[in-house]
This record gives sequence, C-alpha cells and structure tokens, in this order.
Amino acid sequence: MFRRLFILAGLCLALSGCTNMKPEQFANQKPALALEEYFNGHTRAYGIVEDRFGNVRRTFTVDIKGEWDGKVLTLTEDFVWNDGELEQRIWRLTRDGPSPNDWTGTTADAIGPAKGRVSGNAYNMVYDFNLKMDGSRTKVRFDDWMFLMPDGVLLNRATMSKFGIHLATVTIAFKKDIVQKEAARAAE
Repeated sequence: MFRRLFILAGLCLALSGCTNMKPEQFANQKPALALEEYFNGHTRAYGIVEDRFGNVRRTFTVDIKGEWDGKVLTLTEDFVWNDGELEQRIWRLTRDGPSPNDWTGTTADAIGPAKGRVSGNAYNMVYDFNLKMDGSRTKVRFDDWMFLMPDGVLLNRATMSKFGIHLATVTIAFKKDIVQKEAARAAE
C-alpha cells in the first residue's frame, strides 16, 4: 500500500515538474514585449475567472491607466465585475535584478513583492496575494503569464493556487488600439 502511494506521489511530482514553463523559452518569439511601452497610456481588457473545473464564475472589464516615469511603471486598474462590483488595484512595477528583463511589482493586496521576467513576447510574474473571498481574505499564489500577439493583442493567463492545489484560472485579453480608437472618435 505505502509502496503504491510512494510511486504515485513520485509520478505526480515528476509530471508536475515537466509542465513548468520558463520565460526564456520565448526569448526568440515576436513581437517583443516591453511592459513600459505596452502599458503606457490607456488600455482596456476583458476577462473571465474559471474555477478548477472550468466553470466560469465571474467576468469583468478592466480599464488600465499606465504611467512610465523612466523608473516605475504605475498601473491603475479599474475593474467592473459582472455582478456590478467595482474594484481598483494599483500596481507599481520596477526593473529589479541581474537583468533589465527582471521586474518587481507591488500592490496593496500582494504579500511580499511580485517577481517577474520578460523574455521575447512573454512575461511571467509569480506572487502571493491576499484574495477577498466570501467576505474574508485568504492567501493564494498567482502564476501570471502574458503573451504579446500581433496587432496589439496581449493575452494573460493566471493560475491561482493554495498549498499547491489549483483553485482557478483567470484569462484576460487586452487590445491596445481599441481604447485609442474610441478616444479618437470621442474627440471628433
């Protein structure tokens, strides 16, 4: 009995180790992502939150005001959830580490700094977060991946876990030129 359990646990560890992507895998992928360029200005995105069984639990729209001052990228995110809830989160990202591709992010609900790396068209950021759930807060871990696609599309997939157990997936699609075109039309 213990032998089977040990073999099963070893197999699970081996398989989970095989699925970890690294930003460096995308070093040659185009278009190259520069966070401070993509998020500078106004960006709009649309997202869904799926539970671990693939059921969509919530949807949202988020407007992001990005400001790059040469050292700090400040992202003011204004969320509108499908149930009418409004939420604001402010991220501050700075280059930090042995490479200009390394970033550190902070926000009020993050527990400690978020560590990220850009490589090619990809950005990965891992962080612990104090998530509001059912009127209380719980510590979860996010493994956040962004991929810049042609035509200004940025896809974001974040997996949320607790104690290594997958809880949810957040998928977000950003389209930079939509907001710019709407602003130009409104100014006419």
